[in-house]
Amino acid sequence: MTTTTAAARAHTVDGVLRRSAARTPDRTALVFGADDPRTWTYAQLDRAVTHAARGLRERGLDRGDRVAAYGTNSDAYLVGYLACARAGLVHVPVNYALKGEELAYLLGQSGARAVLVDPALRADLDAVLEDLSVDLVLALRDADDTLLALATDPGADADAPVLPAGEAPVAEDELVQLLYTSGTTSRPKGAMMTHRALLAEYVSAITALDLGPDDDPLHPMPLYHSAQMHVFLLPSLAVGATNHLVETPDVPTLLRLVEERGLGSLFLAPTVWVPLAGHPDLATRDLSSLRKAFYGASIMPVPVLERLQRQLPGLGFYNCFGQSEIGPLATVLRPEEHAERPDSCGRAVLNVELAVLDGDGAPVPAGEQGEVVYRSPQLCEGYWDDPTSTAEAFRDGWFHSGDLVTVDAAGYLTVVDRIKDVINTGGVLVASREVEDALYTHPDVAEVAVVGTPDERWIEAVTAYVVLRDGAAVTPEALVAHARERLSGFKTPKQVHLVGTLPRNASGKLLKRVLRDGPA
Repeated sequence: MTTTTAAARAHTVDGVLRRSAARTPDRTALVFGADDPRTWTYAQLDRAVTHAARGLRERGLDRGDRVAAYGTNSDAYLVGYLACARAGLVHVPVNYALKGEELAYLLGQSGARAVLVDPALRADLDAVLEDLSVDLVLALRDADDTLLALATDPGADADAPVLPAGEAPVAEDELVQLLYTSGTTSRPKGAMMTHRALLAEYVSAITALDLGPDDDPLHPMPLYHSAQMHVFLLPSLAVGATNHLVETPDVPTLLRLVEERGLGSLFLAPTVWVPLAGHPDLATRDLSSLRKAFYGASIMPVPVLERLQRQLPGLGFYNCFGQSEIGPLATVLRPEEHAERPDSCGRAVLNVELAVLDGDGAPVPAGEQGEVVYRSPQLCEGYWDDPTSTAEAFRDGWFHSGDLVTVDAAGYLTVVDRIKDVINTGGVLVASREVEDALYTHPDVAEVAVVGTPDERWIEAVTAYVVLRDGAAVTPEALVAHARERLSGFKTPKQVHLVGTLPRNASGKLLKRVLRDGPA
């Protein structure tokens, strides 16, 4: 293929923005900030990405270099991701809560040559740089020399090429991002995502979630996480929507913005939907403009979902399920499907094929438990510098997810648990989610996690850790009795521990391995 042909056929992540800018250059693409927001048209955002991409290459970065992004949500963060895509660089999103050894591990394992950083996090970055091979540190925003300043330089030549003379156009099979897994059971692994994989996932998201130019979506979850960036923000840019981005998911602020701006769609992780469902502002704000509600990234307690549906009866809920390695969207349960299957995560999206297999690799009958496995153009190429984990995950022509599910005759999946989270009590397997859902029906329970703890008699004892709502005074014994009314005896917790908080990693995911060691 000639260079001219390759350029004409280029199908890259940054092309999502370029095509929308060509269609609707003067339409508002992005509004960043809850108060005194910064607004970008599609033409302005596309031009900023080009300037930033050229600036990164002019600062000595070469094709394929890894560029870590260490910051909270901002317009600069989005520009940084798209600029890396346009410049042929590999973007490495880093959780902004990481510091010390955890931060050093991700920067070192990825081999990052550059870091784009919020100035507020610069001290944490400087503390780990000594032993790393980072050549360039550039502020994202809020400083004198920043990526945002590169992107908006009024003297920049809009027609100057991004890539050096003679360099081939960025191709769809090149890496564009390393998505690090959450590391709840082991060290995080970098899923190698190509332009092609993410573009296939964007198409799946648009079709499964009914995304359109008039959605007016609010994006509050962290952009370092694959769900907010790749299921919602980039697909919404692809369809030409006006996107509202805020730095953090503060519940009162979110509810205010929906009312003030008349916003139409909102994605939140269950860890934010749970407190939102009990927040007093939910009853006083006018949320009538909100038409679509998305949840995913972890299991949503069915009692919490039902509470939200009662309070917001006109809102359509979509359950999104998957994992970083598949971009991350694999299945969706649509609003009209919730009534019959409120605990299901839906069916496979457009570009995903799945199967549910037993331990011997054979398909399980409908209704029986097995591991969900995938085939898809959305899948990663494997794990960065980790052939052992890659070979373990990609076996027999499938990607093995580690998720234990059931599938019915119509193809609807229900998540039972992560395979490692299933409890073996007295030789009988118990799904922790079922016990958690039973405890969530108690009005005094704010959060709950159920694990198996070592037990001489039962092998593992069903053990619950419960965070109570403010002002509640229910006893562990009362919670056990509440669960016993709703569960079989062997599923009822042997112990309930009342705790102030549940342990989570820097991505907000529950660390059940910590709970298995017993109360602190």
